[in-house]
Amino acid sequence: MSFAGKIKEELLEQTGKAQHCQLAELAALFAFCGQIITEQNGIYYVKFATENLTVAKKCYILIKRVFHIVPDIDLCGQHSYGVYLWEEQAAEAFMKQVRVMDEALLVADCLIDRQCCKRAFLRGIFLAAGSITDPRSGYHLELVAGSLERATRMKEIMGIFGLQAKIVGRKKNCIVYLKEGASIVDFLNVIGAHVALMEFENVRILKEMRNSINRQVNCETANIKKTVSAASRQTADIQYIHDTIGIGNLSENLSQIAKLRLENPEVTLKELGEMLEPPIGKSGVNHRLRKLSEIANELRRQDGGKDD
Repeated sequence: MSFAGKIKEELLEQTGKAQHCQLAELAALFAFCGQIITEQNGIYYVKFATENLTVAKKCYILIKRVFHIVPDIDLCGQHSYGVYLWEEQAAEAFMKQVRVMDEALLVADCLIDRQCCKRAFLRGIFLAAGSITDPRSGYHLELVAGSLERATRMKEIMGIFGLQAKIVGRKKNCIVYLKEGASIVDFLNVIGAHVALMEFENVRILKEMRNSINRQVNCETANIKKTVSAASRQTADIQYIHDTIGIGNLSENLSQIAKLRLENPEVTLKELGEMLEPPIGKSGVNHRLRKLSEIANELRRQDGGKDD
């Protein structure tokens, strides 16, 4: 089962205790997979159509709890499910409660005036129109809104919880999405998917630790390469001085550091400084080695060579 599928399975069991929260979630489900069907004789009924069995089950549970009506559920095709309120009286009661007759954009404000109802509403939206990438592959959560007006409304509701969602157009649909791991964690917390949240966080922490270790190793490797490269240049300069004028013709300070570098080509500047009598700091060692490099380059110029 996909990560999104596991979240929806968890949300199937997550239903608000209060009827107003249940109604808010049901309104979200109706907004994305519900419709009022009117027959030729003028009789109408409510239908929820979805390709996700979990969503169909949630519609069934909420209708039963809110309206105390047992709806019909049917397999409409190989991968399509329908949940029905056939009786006109039940359909009318549903329409009034969900404010379908108000023709509100996405949802009537009175259905989500409480924070708990907003959470339930977002939970319903994710069930009906949401998807999420497995965190091991990347961080991406999206909600298929349809129109730009719906997407803007969804973004506003998410913003109440500090979720900085973005909107993008894809073919004829507008998508509301989150790409930051921390924002997705916050969204999962808002809709009550706490088990999935912990799994997501565990993966995120492991990935961040791995990335941190990789950065540290890369940094250390780069420093080692830099040190080895610098030591190689220093050794070549000192060897050139040795082969031309001789190290013994240098000042005592330069001669001392030159001999130590030739004998210890792999040690750091700090370690070289500690070997001197008296010991000197890293900057002092670096200053002397730069002086040796200048002398070697001057000797090369005199010999008609080129600077290294």
